[in-house]
Amino acid sequence: MIYLDNAATSFPKPESVYRAVETAMRRYGANPGRSGHRLSLAASRLVLGAREALAEFLRVRDPADIVFGANCTDMLNLAVQGVCRAGMHVLTSAYAHNSLLRPLHRLAEAGVIRLTIAADPLKRMGADVDLLALPHADNVTGAILPAEQAALLCRMHGSLFLLDAAQSAGILPLYPQEWGVDLCAMPGHKALLGPQGTGALYIRPGLMLEPLKTGGTGTSSHLLTQPPERPERYESGTLNAPGLAGLAQGVRFCLAHRAETRGRELLLTERLLCGLLNTPNVTVYGPMEALSRVGTVSFNVGALPSEQVADRLDAEDGICVRGGLHCAPLAHEMLGTGGRGAVRASLGFASRKEDVDALLRAIGRMAREG
Repeated sequence: MIYLDNAATSFPKPESVYRAVETAMRRYGANPGRSGHRLSLAASRLVLGAREALAEFLRVRDPADIVFGANCTDMLNLAVQGVCRAGMHVLTSAYAHNSLLRPLHRLAEAGVIRLTIAADPLKRMGADVDLLALPHADNVTGAILPAEQAALLCRMHGSLFLLDAAQSAGILPLYPQEWGVDLCAMPGHKALLGPQGTGALYIRPGLMLEPLKTGGTGTSSHLLTQPPERPERYESGTLNAPGLAGLAQGVRFCLAHRAETRGRELLLTERLLCGLLNTPNVTVYGPMEALSRVGTVSFNVGALPSEQVADRLDAEDGICVRGGLHCAPLAHEMLGTGGRGAVRASLGFASRKEDVDALLRAIGRMAREG
């Protein structure tokens, strides 16, 4: 099997991630932060270790400014619903994922916010924008947005900036506190190499959000109101301690191997792009230079439906890619692929030159068949 669907979930994970999850389940299976006995304290230390590892990775000074949830969608909902107030004008990108577009659209339909969706939101940016919400890299073409420039524009106009790092965290440099980003959401299970069921949100110091949910936190239990302290204010309910133990190891792996992983990904992306562009009857979408994108490449073969190509690659060649709209319908409208979507191949830390060559051979065969 050749796995090229890392933009959805990275696979395989480093061996240290598997070991950490199993150890947490077998040795520290108590509820973190809810009791004073040794197992509960050990589970709390696992969670703190994940918070500290991610803070180091992002260069965030206070680990308490990083809160955990179930996934990036969870974190984006917390960010959007936590910061948006009645009458706010929000600007976002047509290339955003539904996990960002749908919470914003819901608030706009309810009349809470005014929403503008732009093909090039940085050109539309102005003093009338209260919140700019953008993907760091879009999940269809892999194109990289200049996040530092966007943060600077927001500071110039006095706007809040929410960065969706679902496709960039673990791949690109990502330093939200240094850049002046107010909110930065990321999944644990993609390029950060953690397990599914993990996500994180960086919240700028001093920025207070309305919690997405309220309930037990293990602190201030005498209060019927949600405690004001972070991270507990945003982490009601039992955290996924085994998953976060695995995430900590994934982040540490990324810290140790970031340069070599990105370098290999760039070489493989360039190889894939060149191979597809030199294959007749194949259309490639997005930037044509590997440096302008993460390791995600979307394409179509002739007039074949994208799902049919993906299904054939799986059935005939054992290659796992994704066809369809990739939860980004407006992006496909912009690309002119709204009717059939596109085939998406996405590289990961374990991808090899042989994997790319096998995909190119299979696509070449389909293209020749017409």
